[in-house]
Amino acid sequence: MISTVLVANRGEIACRIFRTCRELGIRTVAVHSDADENALHARVADATVRLPGSTPTETYLRGELIVKAAVAAGADAVHPGYGFLSENADFARAVQAAGLLWIGPPPEAIEAMASKTRAKQLMGIAPLENVTENDLPVLVKAAAGGGGRGMRVVRQLADLEAELTAARAEATSAFGDGEVFVEPYVEGGRHVEVQILADTHGTVWSLGTRDCSLQRRHQKVIEESPAPGLPDQLAEELGKLAVHAARAVAYEGAGTVEFLVASDNRPHFLEMNTRLQVEHPVTEAVFGIDLVALQLRIAEGEPLENEPPHPHGHAVEARLYAEDPSHDWTPQTGTLHHLSVPTGVRLDTGYTDGDDIGIHYDPMLAKVVAHAPTRAEALRKLAGALEQATIHGPITNRALLVNSLRHKEFTTAHMDTGFYDRHLPELTETTPDPHAPLAAALADTHGRSRFGGGGWRNLPSQPQVKRYAMGDTEREVQYRHTREGLTADGVRVIHADARLVVLEVDGVRRKFEVASYGTDQVYVNATTLTALPRFPDPTAQLAPGSLLAPMPGTVVRVAEGLAVGAQVSAGEPLLWLEAMKMEHKITAPVTGKLAALNAVPGQQIQLAALLAVVEPT
Repeated sequence: MISTVLVANRGEIACRIFRTCRELGIRTVAVHSDADENALHARVADATVRLPGSTPTETYLRGELIVKAAVAAGADAVHPGYGFLSENADFARAVQAAGLLWIGPPPEAIEAMASKTRAKQLMGIAPLENVTENDLPVLVKAAAGGGGRGMRVVRQLADLEAELTAARAEATSAFGDGEVFVEPYVEGGRHVEVQILADTHGTVWSLGTRDCSLQRRHQKVIEESPAPGLPDQLAEELGKLAVHAARAVAYEGAGTVEFLVASDNRPHFLEMNTRLQVEHPVTEAVFGIDLVALQLRIAEGEPLENEPPHPHGHAVEARLYAEDPSHDWTPQTGTLHHLSVPTGVRLDTGYTDGDDIGIHYDPMLAKVVAHAPTRAEALRKLAGALEQATIHGPITNRALLVNSLRHKEFTTAHMDTGFYDRHLPELTETTPDPHAPLAAALADTHGRSRFGGGGWRNLPSQPQVKRYAMGDTEREVQYRHTREGLTADGVRVIHADARLVVLEVDGVRRKFEVASYGTDQVYVNATTLTALPRFPDPTAQLAPGSLLAPMPGTVVRVAEGLAVGAQVSAGEPLLWLEAMKMEHKITAPVTGKLAALNAVPGQQIQLAALLAVVEPT
């Protein structure tokens, strides 16, 4: 029997595994980088071991350090979570060589499926070689790892070599393995996968399908189970193919077999992920199981039942990211002041109130999961929960998620992997509450007097004026103090204090919950405002053509031969930043001469730092 488990991972998945371990009476050990010293997963574990450094390559990708940590902490088993070393056969062998129980598939099975190229060969599929115009579009993929890292769609043959180079660099940084390959890119396909679970006694469960078609940068955003609209025959075929893949490598434990289903319902094998997936909660909800608990049982040698449980209802999961989809999915950093969702949905997160969102790791804040008897009910439930969630901190993709869940193409199950390419502008459109700035202003004035900011006078007083930014727009609000109380442009103020404002508009009373945390950010219900000075600073100007960092991160590459004095064109790549496990291309803002370049590879960059200046021509 397992008594102590070290989780070789961080954040949300470590917390999720610890939760099951606590329920089973198993002690837990966390590893943490210096950047994660006060992270939630480190705080909730029974014991912790420091991994010196902050970047993944210094810490969570150092298998030898993690094995030493497990031995030092007295663990008798290691769970890899997902990502990092979860699909590394050498790490699995090192764990076993240290006398520890490996909670995962045999190293030989990992090895057979870890490389996407070898996995395809096992399934009788060969990668593309000597790509021609007739093969386009194609997809460049990293042979190791996942999560969209090292993946590029190529539509012009002239771009292939540059994209191969970029994919190799990103794959090396993410997985320590720069091998990439090329395969046909299926336009308009659906990403469908099958969850499998296998014990050490020859039983393999196929736990239904999941649809993960809504993706940004080849990384999943919304997942659901079962995959809607699939013909029964196709779903059955995918299940059989998944079981075949598992049996072909003598698989044990939890795994996922992924397919791309073309518009004509022809399935194309993508890969087998030899680990637990981020989206596993939707399968747990539909089948009423705990996949982590079953992983632990399998590792202890316990057999599965001959048949899996019967599925019930529909489940949908949304990944809440600290990112700005309307500005090229730019990751966001800062303090997460408060995060909560209504009861009735599942929240898996690696953060709690007051935690900092840094630059070194994935920007996913949480997963929110809804389960209901039907798909329509599950979508409505999840959209409503996200809309009512309290999220105070960095910009998130909340609006994108809500709009996606309510989009007709998605609600009618006619989506594919190009969903965000087609609909991103409309999905990121928000309609700010027009009364949120007034509520923020009234809450701000609370406490100055019993009337909330100055008593009434016999003579008419000058209106109080405040300015707020809401996204890319600015709003000015005015209100007065009278004998009757506070008034503002036909809106009746029923109540106002620092946390709650009640306004009556056209006979309808509405509540506005207001929060601030000592910064210029003000949160009013689901609207985030930035308080602006009444008179803008006239000196706050930059030279034309200045290129500012859209995020904090690390400079990973500068365009070959780029130097001060070079002529550049608008949109031309100048350098690449890595932040939150993703690489971001920084391009010239205008056509002209490069007058300044303040970035070198390896340099840490802060948000809004001046990277370069291009003198327009």
